[in-house]
Amino acid sequence: MGRYTPRTREVSCPDTSLSYLAGQGNHPVIFRGLPIVLRVAGAIFFGFLGLRAAQALAEGEGTLMRVLFWALVPSGFTLFGIIITPFILTPVLDRVQDWARSIRASQLVLGTVGLLAGLLVGALLSPALFTLPGVVGWVAPFVVSFVLGVVGVAVLISREEEFADFIARYLPGGGSLPHDIVVDTSAIIDGRIADIAATGFVPGRLVVARFVLDELRYIADSPDNARRARGRRGLDVLSRLQKESSASIRIADEDFEDTRDVDAKLLRLCRKLGAPILTNDFNLNRIAELEGVRVLNVNSLANAVKTVILPGEDMAVRIIQEGKETGQGVAFLDDGTMVVVEGGRRFLNEQLDVTVTRVLQTVAGRMIFAQPKGA
Repeated sequence: MGRYTPRTREVSCPDTSLSYLAGQGNHPVIFRGLPIVLRVAGAIFFGFLGLRAAQALAEGEGTLMRVLFWALVPSGFTLFGIIITPFILTPVLDRVQDWARSIRASQLVLGTVGLLAGLLVGALLSPALFTLPGVVGWVAPFVVSFVLGVVGVAVLISREEEFADFIARYLPGGGSLPHDIVVDTSAIIDGRIADIAATGFVPGRLVVARFVLDELRYIADSPDNARRARGRRGLDVLSRLQKESSASIRIADEDFEDTRDVDAKLLRLCRKLGAPILTNDFNLNRIAELEGVRVLNVNSLANAVKTVILPGEDMAVRIIQEGKETGQGVAFLDDGTMVVVEGGRRFLNEQLDVTVTRVLQTVAGRMIFAQPKGA
């Protein structure tokens, strides 16, 4: 399918930022307790600072001043913490959440384990390092622990695939671990992925990039009727996937501002997530293979599951139109396979028993040639 440069528009997708969860702004309130937690934490922290400040200010003052300092300073600090803490911490926590969403769960777990392992080894070496002379004995334990922690993170993340294979092969239920599958615009508009996902044959989680949603929205707003219908069909398919599919769907916020082409962004997202791409786009299929990205093609799947038909078999078809050659009639099987019946023109709009003479596999699909049974 053709590619279109999406306009910068806001797509109506679930907002999972902490400001959304906390009920800030115009967003619906999902987690009402977050502002309260932040305000209590701010009150405790700034209230403690206020007590320390009051203690320092009241020292050496008269009774009245000490009472004022002890009453007003902690109260002012506490009130300041209650008001300002959500505004300070919510943006920071949003950024932390965005960063955490950009990392795969397996990488997060392996990185944490590697960091803890490195710090543990550093802690075991610390008693020996503290015996070094001078300032080296104080600096060396921290430097060694930091270096070992970084090395542990790098080593375990670099062996992510081996750990995944080990879990899938040896641990109970490991084979059912979900894998990300990046979905292209063409596969969404095609719509068959919704039927496949409804059967439970999708072995992972479908990842829809936000720039793909932007492209779908742009196509759905096109003044051209055909393109507008395609875009709306794609949005309907996504809605159906969310409501009826057994496969989970994740909206990926990852974007690559230095790349304008949607295909290039999709391939970069696949390499970042270590995921295959689901597409019906012939050109994207070829480019992905050249760049080493695994491709899942719905057309290839459809061809693979078609009923095997061999020459000499009998079947019943309905002739619905004339063929290109004289006397030919054309019928179609339930899966869309074209059946060309020699001498079938005179049976137009009739049910006919035919015998398969040959099967031809073409780039466009499979064609079956047949003749009336007993001819």
